Order: sequence, then C-alpha cells, then structure tokens
Amino acid sequence: MEYLGQTQTASYMTGPRMDGGGTPTFLPSITTMRSSYKAYDTYPAPTPLRRSLTTLPWRPTTYYSAARVEPSISNTKSMPEPLSDKNRLTELDSIKVPPVFAAARNALYTRYTPNDWLASNSSNVMASDRVRGGSERLRFDTVRLCREADDKTRRAQSDVGKKLGERLGDIQFWKTEVKNETDNMVNEIDALSRSKSVLEKALAETENPLHIAQECLYNREKRQGIDLVHDNVERELIKEVDTIKRCQEKMRQVIDKANAQLALNRAAQHELEKDSRDKEVATNLDETCHGLRNTSRGIAFHDGIERVDNTVSVPETWAKFSHDNVARSQAERKASKDVRDQIEALLNECSSAMMNQWNVVNSAFSDRIKEYIDAKNKLQNALSKTLQEVFDMEKNIELLKKTITDKQAPLQVAQTRLATRTRRPNVEGCRDPVQHRLVEEVHEISETVEALQGKLREAENALQHLLRTKSSLEHDLAIKNNSLFIDREKCMGMRKTFPMSPRVVSY
Repeated sequence: MEYLGQTQTASYMTGPRMDGGGTPTFLPSITTMRSSYKAYDTYPAPTPLRRSLTTLPWRPTTYYSAARVEPSISNTKSMPEPLSDKNRLTELDSIKVPPVFAAARNALYTRYTPNDWLASNSSNVMASDRVRGGSERLRFDTVRLCREADDKTRRAQSDVGKKLGERLGDIQFWKTEVKNETDNMVNEIDALSRSKSVLEKALAETENPLHIAQECLYNREKRQGIDLVHDNVERELIKEVDTIKRCQEKMRQVIDKANAQLALNRAAQHELEKDSRDKEVATNLDETCHGLRNTSRGIAFHDGIERVDNTVSVPETWAKFSHDNVARSQAERKASKDVRDQIEALLNECSSAMMNQWNVVNSAFSDRIKEYIDAKNKLQNALSKTLQEVFDMEKNIELLKKTITDKQAPLQVAQTRLATRTRRPNVEGCRDPVQHRLVEEVHEISETVEALQGKLREAENALQHLLRTKSSLEHDLAIKNNSLFIDREKCMGMRKTFPMSPRVVSY
C-alpha cells in the first residue's frame, strides 16, 4: 500500500536488514491477538532471496536523489529560481529515501523534462510569430477594406442610377401597352352592345328528347336483382341526358354571357385606367430620384428608412400585374368575340350532338337486348345441367353412406381381436407382428372411415351448393325475362323516331 502522491515501491528478493544483534526487524503489529505475531517469513530463504520494502536496488543513488525542500516556496511552483545554485543536481542532498513520504513535493524526480522546457520555449516563439503575423494581416486588410469601401460606394450609386433608368424604361413600356389595350377594350364594348340580343330564341325544342331519355331511365329502374346493372345502355342514356342539358346550359350561358360581358369589359377597362394612372405617378417619382446627385438640394439623412418596407410587389409580380390586366382585357375581348361566334354555331352543334347520341342509345339498346337473349339461353342450358348434376350427386351421397356402413364390421373384428389378446398371461403378452398388424389395421380402417366421412360432408355441401345454384338460375331467368320486356317493349317503343327537328337559324 502506498500513500497518495508518492512513487510506487516494489518488493524484491534481497537479504534481511539486521539491527545490531542481527535479529530481523518487523513492522509493528496492528492487532493484539497472539496469533498475529508472526515473522515476515515463516521459513526464511537464503540471503539473496529475502524480500524487503526498504532497500531499492533498482534506484541507484548516483542519478536519483530527493530534492531539497524549501518550506517557504509553495508546492505549486516547480522551480521558482531556475538559475539558483540550490536547484542544480550537484547541490541535491544524497539522503536515503524514507519508506513513507509526508508531502507531495518530496518526489524522487522533478516534474518536467528538458523536452518539456524546449517545447514550452518553442511554443512561446511560435505564438509570438503567429500574433505578429495576424496583426500585420489586419493592418493590410484595413487599408484594402477602406479602398474597397470607396469603390463599392461609387459603384453602388452608379448602379442605382442605371437601374432607375432601366426602371423608367420598363414603366414607359407597360404604360404604352396599357393605353393601347384600353382603346381596344372601348371598341369591343361598343361591338358587344350591338350583339347581345342574338341567342334568345333557341331553347324550347330540347325538352321533348330530354323527357324521353329520362322516361327510359325511370323504366329501367324497374329491373330486378342482378339486372340492375350500370350497363352501356344506362351510361349512354345518362350521357344523352347530360348532352341535352349541356346544350341547354350552353344556350343559357351564352345568353347570360352576352348580358354579363359588358360588366366584365367595363371592369377590365377600369383596372387598365387605374394601372395607367399609377404608372404615371410612379414615373414622376422615379424621374425625381434619377436626377438626385451628391450635390443636389433636398437630400438629408432619414435614419432607419432602410428598415421601412412598404413595397407590395417585386419586379416579377409588378410586371405580372400589368401583364395580367392586359391579358384579362384581351381575354374579355376574345370572350366577347367568342360570344358573337357561338351564337351562329350553337344550334347546329347541339342538333348534331343530340342526334348522334340518340342513335348511340338506340344501338346500345339493340346490343343489350341481344345480350339478354343470349344470357337467357345460357341460363336455361345451365339450369338443365344443374338438375342433372343434382340427381348424380344424390346417388353419390348414397354410395358414400353405404361404404361407411360397410366398414363398421371389419373395424369391430379388429378391435375385438385386440381386446381378446390383452388377456394373454404374463410373458405371453408379447408385442408380436400380429399385434403390430392389428393396431395398423384399426388405424387404417379408422382413417378410411374418416376420409369417407369427409368426402360425405363435401358431397353434401356440394349438393347444397347445387340446390342453391338451381334456385339462383331459376330466379335469374325470371329477372332476364322482366328486363327483356322493359328494354324491348317499353323503351324501344318510344325511341323509334327522333322527336325534334331543330331549325338552323343564321343570324
């Protein structure tokens, strides 16, 4: 055990220390028990092999000695006077190293090495060079920064003046575009005012085909079961209704559009005129800014003005605003022209669309009626085959039941033999080949019966499925007859001729 702050000692094989009379010395006892008073070694070894904690042959006194301790110097200082004679190795006392050290300063060697000393000096020199180099770079950077600041300020002011000139050109361009579009919008408003009463006479004859298509849809809702399918006929009927309603809606929209287009055109004209006035004000302000110089009158400090941002757009959104106004005006003018063009073409378009859809629906009805007839014939054939299969399956079930009954007697014989052989006395109760085969026979018959019973259950389930299929086929035949009557008799009876002859009027 060593004290904190001391160098670790080791025990080595050496001769015993003798005090005068040659008797070995021992450490004092730490207990009062008689049994603890033992010599260090019960059987002393020869002199070269005795252990000791005091003599240290591995620390020659020629190179290692205890340093002189100065009580007036703090232990935190390694060498307060490096050049003093007291710190030289020749002045160190050659004293014996005590077994226990009382203070951390009494070390067997100094705290630093010559390499540490050289590294410290080198570090200080390098730190000095680094600090001086940083100071020189800072001075050079300061001069360069001042020159760059002057150049940057002049370039910034020149760049701002150039950008103000470009901005004035952009404003002038869009102001011209807005002015031209305003004049075109005024002319379009006059043309639309003369054309707004064109399409008020073309809406009455579309009600009759719409009524027939809706009546067909209502009749087909009386189909039953699986025939209530969203088939091609129903899709085409819905499309026909949508086509007629869409044509009616287009007519109403064109009429309403003719009445509403004037309001939209006037709104677009108002936006164009407002944008033109705003651009005039912006042109005057930017021309004033473009004429300011460092020697101009009226310039002053406005602290914090760079933090005030009352802008509501960027160049992209600014140009987009005027572009959108012009585009809106052009779109409105195009819409006005479209309204005037649609009036002449709408009647022909609607008549052609409704006639084509009428023929498509009739063709879909014909195809669907053929499908009903084919499905009805297939169902009748399937029903006859199902009835035959029901009869065959019933015979198969009877066969399985008879087979299962026939296996009961062999199973009873095998089990009776096994039961009889259990009464064999003593060593005669041998598990001979007969015993093995009887056990196998019982298992085989049991497995066969289980397999037959499984097949019987499957056959009974199949019979139930066949009976349900038979019922389903009979029900489906009734449904097909009902659907065939609705499509062939009711619907096609109303759709023999097209119920309207629209007049194409050229305005």
